[in-house]
Amino acid sequence: MDIRSAIAISTAAATLAGCDFDSNDRSKASVRPEVSVVTLHPRNVAVVSELPGRIVASLVAEVRPQVAGIIQKRLFQEGGEVAEGAPLYQIDPAPYRAAHDSAVAALQKAEATVPSARAKVERYQGLIKKNAVSAQDLEESVAALAQARADVATAQANVASAKINLDYTTIKAPIGGRADKSSLTQGALVTAGQADTLTTIRTLDPIYVDLARSSAAMLDLRRAIDEGRIRTSEREVDVKLKLENGRVYPLAGRLEFTEAKVSQTTGTATVRAVFPNPSRLLLPGMYARAIVEEGVAPGGFLVPQRAVVRNVRGQATALVLGKDDKIEERVLSVGRTVGNNWLVTAGLGDGDRVVVEGLQLVRAGQSATGVEVVIDEATGELREREPTTAKIQAKG
Repeated sequence: MDIRSAIAISTAAATLAGCDFDSNDRSKASVRPEVSVVTLHPRNVAVVSELPGRIVASLVAEVRPQVAGIIQKRLFQEGGEVAEGAPLYQIDPAPYRAAHDSAVAALQKAEATVPSARAKVERYQGLIKKNAVSAQDLEESVAALAQARADVATAQANVASAKINLDYTTIKAPIGGRADKSSLTQGALVTAGQADTLTTIRTLDPIYVDLARSSAAMLDLRRAIDEGRIRTSEREVDVKLKLENGRVYPLAGRLEFTEAKVSQTTGTATVRAVFPNPSRLLLPGMYARAIVEEGVAPGGFLVPQRAVVRNVRGQATALVLGKDDKIEERVLSVGRTVGNNWLVTAGLGDGDRVVVEGLQLVRAGQSATGVEVVIDEATGELREREPTTAKIQAKG
């Protein structure tokens, strides 16, 4: 083989190799990247907030003696339920019973003087017409009758006071609820209005949850309502409770009120919710988080958080697969989070296909193949993926 023939063969081989490379490159370029998408539709989205709080008893009563004496008995079970008016302690009633009996005797003595004083007045009223007694005598008899009646009134008040003190020797529950342990035992000396409590009673059904809400969040909510982005209901606001162990309390509560002041140290206002607590599962002091339904955002879009990214300007953006299978970048108006989604109020339309997986494979203006998927609302992960036609044919 001469040199001319060798060069011709080499040139032909290089040409064929080049043609094969260009063919492979064009083939690779014609393959569209595959991305996972979800199709969005507007809907009324319940707007909820999760607020931290503490559980507090709806009623609290510290039990103290109202008379002095020696405790004879404790009449309740520590840690148990007591009814309103149930006896809790018995103070030695003997001295108070004696004082009551003495007051009753004094009343009887005072009452005994009234009939004679009244008869004297009536007799003098008849005699003065005959000038048998002086006007002064009649006035003195009238004054004596008034004094006798005043003595009776005083004695009656003393009897009532003695009866009250006697009744106070039985210390009763001012409210119904669960009683704490007793701080004193039988034989202890107590005094009226002492600083130390005998026990504390707490009403646990219903029970309150005091929540903390920032003033900024309150202002944002009011603005959203004024602008029509959130529509509120006239009915009572329902509240769900998430306990410390992550479980949701089975009974729903309702909002009671919001304090008309904001703490200068924390910047929060107290919001109180009330819950039924028949099983006494909720106890004062527990930490909980309340899920409060604030209203409804009409015509909102729920976009998975994994689909939303920030551009260099700090704007929230998402990639949308258009009708011609071209990737578009949309700037979104993002509100609050709803579960594992963003509530988007502007930037998207009905039927838009948002890319949720494969964001790194495509860019704006590029063609792509969309695979419809379903997002698990609880976890935010892909729950279901529809196979493409090409894959189905491959399996066949």
